[in-house]
Amino acid sequence: MSQHRRQFLLAFFQLIDLLIMVAAFSIAMKLTGIDPASATHISEVSKFLFVVGLPIIWHWTFSFFGLYHTRRLSSGVLEAWDVFRAASLSSLLIMSLGLILELAPPSVEQGQVRTFMLEFWMLVTGLTIVARLLLRLALEKARLRGRNLRHVLVAGTNQRALDFAHKLAAKPELGYSVVGFVDDDWYGLGEFRQRGYRLVANFETLSEYLRDNVVDEMVVALPFSSSYKRSARIVSLCEQHGITVRFVSQIFDVQLAKAKVESFHEEPVFTLHMGEMAMESSGMMVKRFMDLTLSLLALIALVPLFVLIAIGVKLTSTGPVLFAQERVGLNKRRFKLFKFRTMVVDAEARLAEIAHLNEVSGPVFKIANDPRVTRFGSFLRKTSLDELPQLINVFLGDMSLVGPRPLPVRDYEGFDQDWHRRRVSVRPGITCFWQVEGRSSIPFEKWMELDMKYIDNWSPWLDLKLLFRTLPALITSPGDKVAQPIENGRPLGRRCSRRSGRPRASKKRTPRSARVHRVRPGGCAGRGSLGAGRCSLRPDRDPIQGQKIILPPFARS
Repeated sequence: MSQHRRQFLLAFFQLIDLLIMVAAFSIAMKLTGIDPASATHISEVSKFLFVVGLPIIWHWTFSFFGLYHTRRLSSGVLEAWDVFRAASLSSLLIMSLGLILELAPPSVEQGQVRTFMLEFWMLVTGLTIVARLLLRLALEKARLRGRNLRHVLVAGTNQRALDFAHKLAAKPELGYSVVGFVDDDWYGLGEFRQRGYRLVANFETLSEYLRDNVVDEMVVALPFSSSYKRSARIVSLCEQHGITVRFVSQIFDVQLAKAKVESFHEEPVFTLHMGEMAMESSGMMVKRFMDLTLSLLALIALVPLFVLIAIGVKLTSTGPVLFAQERVGLNKRRFKLFKFRTMVVDAEARLAEIAHLNEVSGPVFKIANDPRVTRFGSFLRKTSLDELPQLINVFLGDMSLVGPRPLPVRDYEGFDQDWHRRRVSVRPGITCFWQVEGRSSIPFEKWMELDMKYIDNWSPWLDLKLLFRTLPALITSPGDKVAQPIENGRPLGRRCSRRSGRPRASKKRTPRSARVHRVRPGGCAGRGSLGAGRCSLRPDRDPIQGQKIILPPFARS
């Protein structure tokens, strides 16, 4: 099951809970004979506080009891008990808020108020439990039809691993699909294959398998004699890829994962949640709600601008208005990213012809003056208006407003470090640290570091902060700058001013006294006395932004 569908289901659960609460409130008022129209004594401020406080209290209490987190592994009885506790606490808090704001009309007796409170509590608790159980039944039936599934990879081919896989197969309503097993060669492997089980990789090729296949969770069921060494490697790989790990036996110290003990079909397992799964469920609900609301409002408000841009694209070049490209999304799931077309129609076919002109380090392809870009497309790129159709991707759930930028499949396949791939453990976004701290002028290595910084420090407040910083960044940082490759901490192939040492982009002829010279590996060459020709570029500084470059672990030796 893709993450955006999971978040949609949780948002749907939240909406149902709120509707039930409002319905129970209205029914209880009718049953007790309380007429809302008679409450003329209530001030507008009190009404506003109650209307706003109602959903906040409800959401907070249900989130506190874990009812907006996936309940795939918990029983229906446990979920009903949690609903009972959450609804009881919510009812108590709502009634307390009503008493504080003095919402009861003067004509209503105290006995009516107590009756209303009791009936509201009974209605909202009973209806919510029934709704949750019905939704649970509907989800189980959907999983039996092959929907709402999570892909599980099992480490180990011993009897314990097979027993665990059999438990998953025996409970298809849980929605877990075993995609295969991982193990090295041993004397029992022949019998394992004869019984028809699928061995998809050994521990040496596990990294390659995780790069190219959808894996949501990994279960480690190795024998004790080989558990530590192999499991440690599995945890490391899954941590880099953002894949959830479940242990049936042993616990390891980890730095980035969120550890939790859960019950897996009546067997306790130690789970390490990664990526979005490690993020707070209530916070993720806020993030998805913000994505849906803001993207929908923006799409409606920007319709006139979309029409003007579409006309401009059509008048300046032949071909479709929108450009759809396959990108790598959450957990390596592919999706079509939408942009206003800024290049000629055969741009993808011509990429191989200009691949040698790439001006950035790493697997990504960027050049400052791409010959495939149209004149109007250049304007769209500099203003980032070509990115606006990605609001459609946000609304559909393929992307978020804030998150690591989704890369084309070609660029993703060019990653040579597994820790780079952890960026796909969260939903990609339109803007992130990369967008507000330099965009294309940031070297690839620092770009990856910024993505890790976002994942490790995520919160709804961080998303809001990045959204507010994005517009000023678009104005002050044009989107056509390209970072230069860096070697030994110094940019290669740039021109440096003898006076300031800053890179120059101008190609105009200058007087001899102010002429610049090309950078040689190891430093800047210049002419003049008293050190005027020295380049002030520092080896640990980004030549464009003047910020300190944080090299990834593999590049620090």
